[in-house]
Amino acid sequence: TEGKPRVTHLEASSGNSESEALSLAASLEKGSEHPLAAAIMLEAHRRGLELSEPSDFESITGKGVVGKVAGKRAALGNLRLLEHLTVDASAVRGRAEELRTTGQTVVFLVVDSRVSALIGISDPVKASTPEAIQELRQAGIQLVLVTGDSRTTANLVAQSLGITEIEADVLPAQKVEIIQRLQAQGRFVAMAGDGINDAPALAQAQVGIAMGTGTDIAIESAGVTSVKGDLLGILRAKALSHATLGNIRQNLFFAFAYNVLGIPIAAGILYPFFGLLLSPMIASAAMSLSSVSVIGNALRLRKR
Repeated sequence: TEGKPRVTHLEASSGNSESEALSLAASLEKGSEHPLAAAIMLEAHRRGLELSEPSDFESITGKGVVGKVAGKRAALGNLRLLEHLTVDASAVRGRAEELRTTGQTVVFLVVDSRVSALIGISDPVKASTPEAIQELRQAGIQLVLVTGDSRTTANLVAQSLGITEIEADVLPAQKVEIIQRLQAQGRFVAMAGDGINDAPALAQAQVGIAMGTGTDIAIESAGVTSVKGDLLGILRAKALSHATLGNIRQNLFFAFAYNVLGIPIAAGILYPFFGLLLSPMIASAAMSLSSVSVIGNALRLRKR
């Protein structure tokens, strides 16, 4: 996706205003570094809402956040968080599912143990992603969409991109388990991600690929960073890595070839037959030519 999620729907329960609900949610998210938190904060600032400092803040990995805002006990997160807090979500499940069918990620605001609002957040798929997915598939790479988002939202995105294997509604630790399962099958796994929750999986994969537009911890956990945050960067990195390995083999050949030919001649192997010896000047020039060949061949990679 573009990596710039934004609030596209806000629905407060009866007795609550949208502004009040958004102000509570944004105040609670002041202590969070999650991309969805940034979207909620941005919307609150856009509407010019005043925020409060949260207290007793706690982030529950893969579920959401809880804390106290303006004397009210509040929580913000997904259905897993509501289950964790034993909050009844039966009245809003249907509406949440409707929002998910439009590709939105639904966040629940809970105030004093009751669902107070639904917040729909969207992050559009990048224009370059369909092309990248198609080329990755043509390169013989098996693609799996792994997300902490709901299966409904994941299915919608996967169908638009032609991805058939989906692991949805997973926690960060489960992402690691999925990669370990694939590795146990003898697969060589590359993981692309950009969020805090992706960091453990990026570290577990043989090749961790972080999007340059993502979080610092994801970048630190990965072995490769796509500076532009574009999946096409994976294709370029793959092509460059193949070209680099090929270049290394060619350079080794050049280095060995010069030595295999030059050392016996310098040792006098041709003297008994032809009276030829390798003068120091010619030997020096040959060694220099070997280095020039290796460097010149390596510079060809600049065109990749």
